[in-house]
Amino acid sequence: MGRGLDTTPIPLLEQIRSQGRVWEDLAAQYGVTNPDPPWKVNLEGICDALSAEACALPVLERRYEEDELSEDLYADVPYPERQLLALAHSLIRRGVVDEAELETRMKQVHERLTRI
Repeated sequence: MGRGLDTTPIPLLEQIRSQGRVWEDLAAQYGVTNPDPPWKVNLEGICDALSAEACALPVLERRYEEDELSEDLYADVPYPERQLLALAHSLIRRGVVDEAELETRMKQVHERLTRI
């Protein structure tokens, strides 16, 4: 891989990838018939926002990184989860998102969604 892309696996993202909890499985488990995960529109919005000028990830570079990471590091993950992991990887490697903070927020969301 070229262009200085750091493809070193990120522990948090590797943990997520290894769990294999994809929308298709979750939708079946919870009886949801919508083929698209509810977060897909947010992912698309984030990617659109990142396409704006003077953004942390230049458009062509972000697309290149997404393609490279999707084809290599996250090839075994279905779309759109693969796109989400590739974007998170790029943002973490560039220091836009902190891995520990992302993990903390994910735990908070999980606790909120699984609270009875």
